[in-house]
Amino acid sequence: MEPVDLAVTALHASVDDPALNSMNFLNEVAQHYPDAVSLAAGRPYEEFFDSAVLHEHLDAFRRHLADDLGLSPAQVDRTLLQYGRTKGIVHHLIARNLAVDEQLTVDPEAIVVTVGCQEAMFLVLRALRAGPRDVLLAVAPTYVGLTGAARLVDLPVRPVTGGPDGIDLADLRDQVHRTRAEGLRPRACYVMPDFANPSGVRMDLAQRRRLLDLAAEEDLLLIEDNPYGLFPAADAERLPTLKALDTRRRVVYLGSFAKTVLPGARVGYVVADQRVAGSDGTVGPLADQLAKIKSMVTVNTSPISQAVIGGALLAHDCSLVAANVRERAAYARNLRHLVDGLARRFPAGGPVRWNVPAGGFFVVVTVPFAVDDALLHRSARGYGVLWTPMAHFYDAGTPVNALRLSVSAVTPEQIDLGLDRLAALITEESAGTVGTAVSARTAP
Repeated sequence: MEPVDLAVTALHASVDDPALNSMNFLNEVAQHYPDAVSLAAGRPYEEFFDSAVLHEHLDAFRRHLADDLGLSPAQVDRTLLQYGRTKGIVHHLIARNLAVDEQLTVDPEAIVVTVGCQEAMFLVLRALRAGPRDVLLAVAPTYVGLTGAARLVDLPVRPVTGGPDGIDLADLRDQVHRTRAEGLRPRACYVMPDFANPSGVRMDLAQRRRLLDLAAEEDLLLIEDNPYGLFPAADAERLPTLKALDTRRRVVYLGSFAKTVLPGARVGYVVADQRVAGSDGTVGPLADQLAKIKSMVTVNTSPISQAVIGGALLAHDCSLVAANVRERAAYARNLRHLVDGLARRFPAGGPVRWNVPAGGFFVVVTVPFAVDDALLHRSARGYGVLWTPMAHFYDAGTPVNALRLSVSAVTPEQIDLGLDRLAALITEESAGTVGTAVSARTAP
């Protein structure tokens, strides 16, 4: 063994945490198997990428600064090329977008523009984790990026049952009471009401209202993450976000432009309009406190990236619904194609089952055997298809008899090829489980 300078045990515990290992693994596994069909990545459809529009968006935002906001040429250059405002420079356009697409009125000063939605999560959790008694509740299965961010700030995560309604409200109330009985303080519950990653489940309108009522009754914040809300299937309508229904400032809202404009820009945001009394007696939005944390993490979000996003918003009168018509159609087509393809390959009533989401990127397939990373590697090497083990979205070490398929970054032809290869893998693996009791958890 070669000499080492540091032991991992001498570093913060999060660096060796399974949640952080999961994020890197899921991001990088496709690079190791470039010839495999990837039904794993929840990335946007690349066929619509067009680098030529970047200059158009940048120019549009420059004109906006000069013509609409009245900045001089020197001020325009300074806004785009110099260190910038920590809260961001497109916050007013984000507020207009939320008003147009979500019928949500937001003070631009309650918005912090972040380096992707991942930073938004980190800022919120860092602010809420005030002491060792604090815990976070999260609907299970849970997006691994949220779990990893919580690990970084030493905030324990307690799962709340998900299920077909998006969240089991009785279990949420029970978890709140249980943690408080243990002398702990549940700071918030993380939810993804629209086509959740990884489950694909959506809360209906009545469930959203009940969740907001429960949060008010239990004095609990809700952290709403909404990267997929603009992509209902062709026959499904969009529902109001929790934040749009929130009249009591119970919801901290996380948004991202990765799926709706450009993932490479790495621009997200958080709406945090909860009122906070400062030590000096002043009162301002929680966003002000998040900006203080951001100033010590990333200083500010790239003005150039923000300008590209701002120009894209301006090009469509701040409506991302209008900007994503073809993307919505492609994802709806792919989702229908995947579900129909599963039905053709696996008989109804058999051991292989799947959910049928009303939109979004993801379908969960339940199988009669435990699914882990070793099986994923074997699937990639021997069958040429990638997918995501659902175990990554539950507590570390818990076996799960399910896998997640993504439809967002593939064509119908690739879906067919990937499903043929997946069916061959499942057939072989199922044969090996005949007569064997499988104790692993099945996904909802």
